[in-house]
Amino acid sequence: MNSQVGVLLVNVGTPDSPGTSDVRKYLREFLMDERVIDIPFWKRWLLINLIIAPFRAPKSAKIYQQLWEERGSPLLFYGRDLQQLLQAALGERFKVVLGMRYQSPSLQSAVQELKSVSKIIVIPLFPQYASASTGSVHQKVMELVTQWQTIPDIDFVSNFLNEPLFIQAFAELARPYMEQVAFDHFLFSYHGIPERQIKSSSIDNYCQLSSSCCSVYHSKNRLCYRAQCYQTSRLLTKALNISEEQYSVSFQSRLGKTPWIKPYTDQVIKDMPTSGIRKVLAFSPSFIADCLETTIEVGEEFRDIFLDAGGEHWQLVESLNDSETWVQCLKTIVLRH
Repeated sequence: MNSQVGVLLVNVGTPDSPGTSDVRKYLREFLMDERVIDIPFWKRWLLINLIIAPFRAPKSAKIYQQLWEERGSPLLFYGRDLQQLLQAALGERFKVVLGMRYQSPSLQSAVQELKSVSKIIVIPLFPQYASASTGSVHQKVMELVTQWQTIPDIDFVSNFLNEPLFIQAFAELARPYMEQVAFDHFLFSYHGIPERQIKSSSIDNYCQLSSSCCSVYHSKNRLCYRAQCYQTSRLLTKALNISEEQYSVSFQSRLGKTPWIKPYTDQVIKDMPTSGIRKVLAFSPSFIADCLETTIEVGEEFRDIFLDAGGEHWQLVESLNDSETWVQCLKTIVLRH
């Protein structure tokens, strides 16, 4: 075992190509995760393989084709850029590798690269903890290393929404837009999860999916995904000097007919123009790299909904991607561990 410290960066993953077969393969692996769709295996298998994958893949493939760039999927190539930049910032004492929870580069291959290091720091690239994202990464890493004869020390990072440099990095991206346009509202749209996942992870039944239980961030809701999203928004609005009346928090990308955490972004923005809101700056602070949910869903689909409802201007703040401040944020997290 050498003296290097391993740093494992993990994101959710992306199809290998925007082709229908690759998108279908990705959806099957992603949605078959018991932490993503938390229903009995046989129900999940039937739902994914007989309904979602066959019918959703062709539609999703067309959207991925809009997202794809010359370098491929932004989530993947920005992930590789981030890996290289963090490696350069940390130096030879560290070994930084990138793995995807689903598809390529596989988490198994990434973990294998760190088999000889003295310690591993696992950083799921999700600012807020959720069972379906961070929890799934933690579980998979543990499953993989239990097969090793010698297991090094392992530190897991659960979230980083309170990191000052994380907030600063997003604020730096937003300020140029705010200097150019007098926005009358700011929207913070986060990826949604089913309400049942919030309730099942609640400490002492504290989480009631209400505004009051998320209004203060403390020990009982520290790992409640919804409470973390509201806390992220409070920190960002403080950094950008945005008043409480000027912003909204909402949740996107729901799947199926079961209740997901509210309010829903697509419904919130339909009502904005009738309330006098004409110019909106939108954030996606649950994503650190441009992807389908940011560039397409928030940047294009939600813009169209807003403009069709009578809005005048919609601007998406891009993700952190390879921001220098974001790299320094990760460096700070690594050195603390």
